[in-house]
Amino acid sequence: MVDKVEFPEGDDFSGVKKRNVPKFEQGESILQAAGGEAGVQQLVTDFYYYIDSLPEAAMIRAMHSDDLAEAQQKLTTFLIGWMGGKDNYVERYGRMNLASAHHRHSIGLAEKQAWLMCMQKAVDDQPYDELFKRFIMVQLSFPAEICRNQN
Repeated sequence: MVDKVEFPEGDDFSGVKKRNVPKFEQGESILQAAGGEAGVQQLVTDFYYYIDSLPEAAMIRAMHSDDLAEAQQKLTTFLIGWMGGKDNYVERYGRMNLASAHHRHSIGLAEKQAWLMCMQKAVDDQPYDELFKRFIMVQLSFPAEICRNQN
């Protein structure tokens, strides 16, 4: 007999327990899951730490000026709006077009993968729920691909 407490959905074959999964794509729930604006700032700080320090990210680091402050501020502002918070990017920096903003750099698969690796390390450093970590990396893979302009 199936234990209805153990398998409330009646899934007695897989043994997989289902859990309530938040719908991160609704409203400001993505930003909240990221710890609000302070959480996004920490994510970006950690991301640029990896960009600045990992040999595998040297080609990404070379695309930035010596001072990373402006890049950090732009990415923080972009991500806050992208995650459902206040969208100040246009007001501060103008209309965002990822492809044209990155066209002056040669961005191929290796650069995209290095960027995503640094972001994955930064995401892993955050106190996020594991499902949110997966969700955010899948979502960030799309803009990373949009920036790619080489094979």
